Amino acid sequence: MSNSGISVQVNGAAHTCPACTLLPELLVQLHLNPRLIAIEYNGEILHRQFWEKTPINEGDRLEIVTIVGGG
Repeated sequence: MSNSGISVQVNGAAHTCPACTLLPELLVQLHLNPRLIAIEYNGEILHRQFWEKTPINEGDRLEIVTIVGGG
């Protein structure tokens, strides 16, 4: 398997990451705090319990929403 980058969509924008990247690694690359976001992965809400084992694959589509508190 090649170590070349793969192309994914994050919030509608193209993003390249290394092959074999897991979701938490992608969040680090994007400088996102995992405690403050919700993720839709290829059209489905992805529960946090699955994040650690979710690989990022060529062509995946992620919508990442930042949770904002107010009051």
